[in-house]
Amino acid sequence: MNIRNQVQLIGHVGNAPEIISFGENKVMAKFSIATRDNYKDTKGNWVKNTHWHNVIAWNGSAKTAEKLLDKGTEIAMNGKLTSRSWEDQNGKTQYVTEIVLNDFTLLGKKKEN
Repeated sequence: MNIRNQVQLIGHVGNAPEIISFGENKVMAKFSIATRDNYKDTKGNWVKNTHWHNVIAWNGSAKTAEKLLDKGTEIAMNGKLTSRSWEDQNGKTQYVTEIVLNDFTLLGKKKEN
């Protein structure tokens, strides 16, 4: 196990996975997961701070995600952090940080088929 680049999160899936196929044998699932931090501000009021994370799953993990995950499903997941960039149609460089999923565990109900 490589612990130099490892992400572990517990949160709720933000949207049903978007499935993209590349040829016959390669499948990718894209979805987001929301995590929340709760803390008291300087006045003693509770603040709920939601963070959104982009997740990418490949092949077997993508197929499992498609089968089991839906908006609102609570999961525990681990993966590795990646970043990439590209040039948009206006010539501006865009950046995205994503988590490449290794595996996940359902903590809530699986999606209804």
